[in-house]
Amino acid sequence: MHELFDAVWTIASHDILWREVVGNGFGLGSAIGGMRRRVWAWPVGIVGNVLLFTVFLGAVFQTPQARDLYGQAGRQVFFIVVSVYGWARWSQARARGRAHGDRDAPAVVPRWAGRRGWIQLISIGVVGTVTFAYVFQALGSWGPWADAWIFTGSFLATYGMARGWIEFWLIWIAVDAVGVPLLFMAGYYPSAALYLVYGGVVIWGFAVWWRQTARTPPADGNGELPQQPLLLAE
Repeated sequence: MHELFDAVWTIASHDILWREVVGNGFGLGSAIGGMRRRVWAWPVGIVGNVLLFTVFLGAVFQTPQARDLYGQAGRQVFFIVVSVYGWARWSQARARGRAHGDRDAPAVVPRWAGRRGWIQLISIGVVGTVTFAYVFQALGSWGPWADAWIFTGSFLATYGMARGWIEFWLIWIAVDAVGVPLLFMAGYYPSAALYLVYGGVVIWGFAVWWRQTARTPPADGNGELPQQPLLLAE
């Protein structure tokens, strides 16, 4: 197990942890599952979060990069917490849909966050980024301000996904725009490359969810499935 945990892949004289590659692979699978509104997206994402937590505490776990990105590591913990919430929420919504005769019911009906939702997102985004930037700076994080936005934005995007808000895809785009340069500069090349792939998946997912709003009846205030069966095409 120790050898498997520390297994590396050397490319152009750079040592890359296999668990960084595998962890990001689970993350990509979770993103695709989220786009398709499948409940399994949440447990798959949790596995990736656990692996990546050990990757981004580079100095603690003695990774080849040996750099601690506290925001990147800390957000994995938040991902797990919010993913449990999203997993339960989507499971309940899917069960209600199936109870009303739709065996292929998706776990959530996409909707816009609305004015109240945007106020929540912007307020938490600004306060969270500023607060965690100072926290990460005090802890010695590498790139504290970028790390703070990645941390805060990732939390908001995951929460928005759990609520079924279409805007969560846009937040992911903003996170990727900051995360790719930071990870490349810090030497986390697999994660940076996967962020670029995520960018394409995120844009695709945004288009899929946006189109879906025109094909389904409006959801209630909690983003839950309507009480009538839906005929949805994936």
